[in-house]
Amino acid sequence: MERAVKVGIVGLGPRAEVLLASFLVLDDVEVVAVCDLYDEPIKKILGIFERYGKPAPKTFHSHHEMLKMDELEAVFIPTSWNSHLAIAADCMEAGKYAAIEVGGASSVEELWQLIHAYERTKTPVMMLENCCYAREELLVLNMVRRGLFGELVYCEGGYEHNLRDRLAIMESTGEERAYHNRYRNGELYPTHELGPIAKILRINRGNRFLSLTSTASKSVSVPAKRRELAAKGEPYADVPFNQGDVITTVIKCAGGETITLTHSISLPRPYSRNGRVQGTKGIWLEDINGIYIEGMSRDETKIDPAGNPYETHHWDKVEDYYDKYDHPIWAEYKNNRVGGHDGIDSLAIRAFLHAVRNHENTPIDVYDVAAWMAVTCLSEQSIATGSMPVAFPDFTNGKWIRREPAPRNRWSLDEVCEECFGK
Repeated sequence: MERAVKVGIVGLGPRAEVLLASFLVLDDVEVVAVCDLYDEPIKKILGIFERYGKPAPKTFHSHHEMLKMDELEAVFIPTSWNSHLAIAADCMEAGKYAAIEVGGASSVEELWQLIHAYERTKTPVMMLENCCYAREELLVLNMVRRGLFGELVYCEGGYEHNLRDRLAIMESTGEERAYHNRYRNGELYPTHELGPIAKILRINRGNRFLSLTSTASKSVSVPAKRRELAAKGEPYADVPFNQGDVITTVIKCAGGETITLTHSISLPRPYSRNGRVQGTKGIWLEDINGIYIEGMSRDETKIDPAGNPYETHHWDKVEDYYDKYDHPIWAEYKNNRVGGHDGIDSLAIRAFLHAVRNHENTPIDVYDVAAWMAVTCLSEQSIATGSMPVAFPDFTNGKWIRREPAPRNRWSLDEVCEECFGK
């Protein structure tokens, strides 16, 4: 067993409790400090440690005070979208690795502040984008790196999730995310789908996002739900709600690839990340559980009524490829999943802890964080100007053309390190 990394947590809301579900079953992490502005969340978190028979961490109301702890090596920051980047920069300035939760940026300026903090301190930050470690996404990454998809041309992803009822009662839940959806209009939650795609397309390492356009539909679903609740005597009036029911964003990459992102969280539908990776030799489509690889998948010649032959192409199921192409991470951990979101939370956490323990850069680094999160504020600009194109900043300042190699280990998302497993 590897040594336990001593970590702190800033922001003790519901997401911190989900993180604890992983921390408390992992042997290589020790929570030595927790921090929140208010006493009640601290009390609740301490109760969880007590129930699990774990030593109580030190408690703080100021993360600045917490960062003075010499033994503290890294900080997890599941705070609000408006605060986690600034807190991460403070951690980096204090020499502590920082792990932030997912979300979109409110401005390009706050992303540049994060970049500058890293380049000044060389202290890494990582976004805990658990979907980068999901089984299907890693399977496709492995197949792409083996050349089975040919040259990549087009990708899609989405965050399509019916959260209408939660958004409609935002006053009673106090859910910060709901207020962003009320007052903003853009691709507010891009990283679940974009993170895996960006890694597959080698964004920031030989490729980069050049520009985007975004378009918003009208907003009708949440206001209609609020009117329905108000008619039943509940205290929810029909108030303006800016976020369009469907946001469509198209990104152009330096390598010539295009990406379409769909954000839709207020219309009835099953959950989907709407993944698609299309190359010159193959395609993966998440929503139909399908993969087609030219020369491997089943083709069939049929005869039309006029006697002319034509070819039909048949989808394979994704699971048909696991025996041969499952990513070694899942080959090793699939029967030992712990923590939230079917184990992918713990995989992202383990990846971060590995970087801290070995004093390496993180597999999702500061330039990834900035590029992925920038989609939110750039999409707002595009929508506000009638879907005009908006240029992406080059957060690497040209380094994307030829960067130093990323750390090569089992948690790498840039390459598949086969030799790092089975030892």
